[in-house]
Amino acid sequence: MWTETITDRIAALIAIESTADRPAELRNALDLVLAEAGPGWTVREFTSNGKPSALLHPPGRPGEFRVILNAHLDVVPAPPEQFVPRRDGDRLYGRGAHDMKAAALVLTGVFRELAADLPYPIALQLVTDEEVGGADGTGHQLAEGVRGDFVIIGEQSGLRVVTESKGICHARLTTTGRAAHAAYPWLGRNALLTLTDAVTRVLAAYPVPVSEAWTTTVNLARLDTPNRAYNQVPAEATAWLDIRYPPSDPDFAGRTAEEVATHLTKVAGVEAHVDALGPPHHADPAGPGVRALRDAIRATGHPASLLRKHGAADGRYYHALGIDAVIFGPGGDGQHGPDEFVDLPTLRPYHDALVAFLQTFDG
Repeated sequence: MWTETITDRIAALIAIESTADRPAELRNALDLVLAEAGPGWTVREFTSNGKPSALLHPPGRPGEFRVILNAHLDVVPAPPEQFVPRRDGDRLYGRGAHDMKAAALVLTGVFRELAADLPYPIALQLVTDEEVGGADGTGHQLAEGVRGDFVIIGEQSGLRVVTESKGICHARLTTTGRAAHAAYPWLGRNALLTLTDAVTRVLAAYPVPVSEAWTTTVNLARLDTPNRAYNQVPAEATAWLDIRYPPSDPDFAGRTAEEVATHLTKVAGVEAHVDALGPPHHADPAGPGVRALRDAIRATGHPASLLRKHGAADGRYYHALGIDAVIFGPGGDGQHGPDEFVDLPTLRPYHDALVAFLQTFDG
């Protein structure tokens, strides 16, 4: 009965198209989850650059929290049919099912059940901008003074514990040339050709792995030019790069945006700009929070394996402040794709492990 009830609530949340370009739907998703948390909490609401977020905790317990449960309610864009939840056996399909609306509702339910009676202060952190960087949600709340000793982020992990994540860099390569009539290309200098040569040099330095590897990767996300005519040699061009790097890469880890831009300019041979730079995330596997969480997971019959994630998450904002944050979420697959699903049988052990952790954790 519990699984059926929460599945219905997850389906309702999936149906909300809470993408970055739909501020009203971000608000609707936040309101739905606030309603799920129920009354009686102190609710501190935040807004940064139009992105709403909230922090809930029992009344009379302001300040630093022993544990923060963190959930993001935004999703990446998708065709309309992916916001129509579909169940097939033990799988619930839909945009955000796995990343991470199912986990958000489980975290909220656990908070509702336990927060008022725990012997230490706990908070539920709900944000709506993780998929576009997290600066206006988790990052903003931390800038406003929110603090915790240990943080559980409900991103997908298959009931494993993520103690390490790669850093992220969003960079642009820009080139200029000389416009000319396309019939006389020797009279011009094609900025797109210069740019593709530069991208090739970057990919030669950071080749795409043939299989999973804990190494720096570069995704060419976009090639663009203001040229809109077949018969003109492009005079300007831009490439977008999404770079993910482990803590061991000295070219990115611990570097400033300016230093990374200088490095990429040298590698590419053209001018590079860094638009966003997020550090890697690390939590101490031997720390009290990680150990207590793994014990609680094992009590549900799962091995509580440690995991490293290639994707960045909001844990990096906590890591930058010296706060241990881990990712712990249910099973599923296909996040950001057309067949995203949450594995419904993992929701109960996910819930039970969170309950056991909160009831036994003494920090």
